[in-house]
Amino acid sequence: MTDVEDKMRTGRLARGLLVGLAAAMVLPAAAAQLDFGYLSLSRDDRYHEDRLYVRNLAQGEGEPEAGLAVALKESKFNARAVGVELGMAKARAADGKGLVAELERLAASGTRYFLIDAPGAVVAEVAGAVKGRDLLLFNVSAHDDALRQAQCQANLLHTAPSHAMQADALAQYLVSRKWRSVLMLQGPLPEDALIAKAFERSAKRFGIKIEDKRDFILSNDPRERDKGNVGLLTANEDYDVVFVADSDGEFARSVPYRTVRARPVVGAEGLAALGWHWSWERNGAPQLNSRFEKAAKHRMGEAGWSAWMAAKTVVEAMQRTGGADFAKIRAYLLGPDITIDGFKGHRLSYRPWNHQLRQPMLLATHNAVIERAPIQGFMHQSNTLDTLGFDERESQCQF
Repeated sequence: MTDVEDKMRTGRLARGLLVGLAAAMVLPAAAAQLDFGYLSLSRDDRYHEDRLYVRNLAQGEGEPEAGLAVALKESKFNARAVGVELGMAKARAADGKGLVAELERLAASGTRYFLIDAPGAVVAEVAGAVKGRDLLLFNVSAHDDALRQAQCQANLLHTAPSHAMQADALAQYLVSRKWRSVLMLQGPLPEDALIAKAFERSAKRFGIKIEDKRDFILSNDPRERDKGNVGLLTANEDYDVVFVADSDGEFARSVPYRTVRARPVVGAEGLAALGWHWSWERNGAPQLNSRFEKAAKHRMGEAGWSAWMAAKTVVEAMQRTGGADFAKIRAYLLGPDITIDGFKGHRLSYRPWNHQLRQPMLLATHNAVIERAPIQGFMHQSNTLDTLGFDERESQCQF
């Protein structure tokens, strides 16, 4: 090899090395992966077609999983800006044991964040099975107060409002209208008893008198027909308003305009306290409703908003901490500095004593939001949102 050829070869090698170095400098580092698991039952009576058909205020219009998909689509650009790719995986099972198995399968592949759309007993079973693990579970549809009290878990967060929050919102509104005398109608289901218990607590808290509590039964048995007769159930006592504790809403929808006295109906029908309602028109809500409806083919309800919010809180923490590090995200998400925009006009955060998302409640009819709670005039020493639900001094939660 001549000196000229040697110099040419050396030059080519040098140029190749420089090109390689330049390429290494401009190529982005491999993105971190942050995945969400969405767990639901293969058959959930809350979404049975018969219940969806009547569109009770106590029940949404469909399953909420589109809320997660919408949130991830909205957040894709911001996630990539901090070097993170977002993903989701859906899993169904027949019961809580099956959901635990699905969770373990997804966790083995690296998923650390899970949304659970299931009744309270199933949520408690799944959360109990992974107690103390480095996972975050979000309850998006169970309202059971026990999940925020005696059954609370350090890695279980609640974007769905509790029965206590719903009842407090209604009680504040009744007091603001000077409707302090209530007739309560309670159904036979265990969930009905939980709703009634929550309202009794709120009534005591805000100075409302429950004139009487009467049980109703929907039955084809002629011997029990009177227990489903609205006229008989609302006779005799005087009262300002009728509160209906009816978790499936089938009886409640027949109560308005059938009471003996011309009185408003609240609870499962008439006026309900909800975490979200499709008719909310402030704070950018119409745009969110439109995106959800396009994805789900039905209107956004409380559980859909809760699923959306669960993902958005993780994404907010991811942006603030600059990556997908689980420990940093968890610390920020549950810390005092996080403030989340839930399109409801308040900055939202999680209560440190039970991991319930602080949020306003929308007091709504079938097609309009009448008021937003906390109602003006109900004060709290640190955060007015803590007038809804269990305050720190009432908490039975022990992490």
